[in-house]
Amino acid sequence: MEQPDLQSLVPVDAVWDRLGDVETRLQQVTESDDSFLTKIARHGLDAGGKRYRPLLAQVGAELGPNPGAKAVEAGVAVELVHQGSLYHDDVIDEADARRGSPSINANWSNTVAILSGDFLLARASEVAAPLGQEAVTLIAQTYATLVEGQVLELQLSGDVNHGPAEYFKVIGGKSASLIRTSARLGALSADAGEASVEAVSDWAWEMGMVFQMTDDVLDLVATDEFLGKPAGSDIGEGTYTLPVIYAIAESTEVRSILSETPDAAGIKEVIELVRSGGFVDRVLDESKARLGVSEEAIDRLPDGPMPAVLRGLGRFLLDRVEAVR
Repeated sequence: MEQPDLQSLVPVDAVWDRLGDVETRLQQVTESDDSFLTKIARHGLDAGGKRYRPLLAQVGAELGPNPGAKAVEAGVAVELVHQGSLYHDDVIDEADARRGSPSINANWSNTVAILSGDFLLARASEVAAPLGQEAVTLIAQTYATLVEGQVLELQLSGDVNHGPAEYFKVIGGKSASLIRTSARLGALSADAGEASVEAVSDWAWEMGMVFQMTDDVLDLVATDEFLGKPAGSDIGEGTYTLPVIYAIAESTEVRSILSETPDAAGIKEVIELVRSGGFVDRVLDESKARLGVSEEAIDRLPDGPMPAVLRGLGRFLLDRVEAVR
């Protein structure tokens, strides 16, 4: 099965035109008087990525009567928050690579990574300011939620006794909150009605949960080359995702391996046990159930092309896993 193509799932030229403008603006707003800061601020942006969050902002904007320049700024703001948080995450995780390229902290230093992440977050607030007080508040609240999710994840690191409830709280904070904000801010920027704003926000929350659940599955089923980092890196960092949490609860062998810091062979064995035990399939089934909930939110949207687009974006998250299994 081939990797799904996002552009074919969103056959709306205006969305992609604005997404192109997002790229231009990202280069503009990461310009600094200090050429070194400009270079490191753009390091993650230049490494690529699907720009999933800015895309959701443009999709959300199509629900309003005025999708345009403000929607571009919404996309820029959420991508800057995303990139800034990744710089900080890489310091916390002591990551060597991001999307197949050396991370900021590995290429320069932790201090440089933290400061450049701060710069991107400051620029996000600056970009959001002309969108109004609600946009600025939403960006600030979302980043606070991201930090809360990260702090909880740190507290749970290496803990074989926490369960799904804690996992869902972590990914809600770290992932779903920003994905929800992306779609919501896009809709608000285009003056969408309150009912549409709430519906697309509810849809995006469930999508954000599924995004992270399927991303965590990819860490167990995809190759190092696809991931741009070693498979099973979450396990090595003591971050136990939902398939692993289920395996810990039901497999004494997995619990025993993870009760000590596993080496590369131990991580490989855990991956094999999680996959063969059906725990990956269980999480994919839960992801499908959440997509069903997201479609209930889609049903609250007005008739038009966007409900079909949103359904396609939901299927994309599952298809990208099936493509590499």
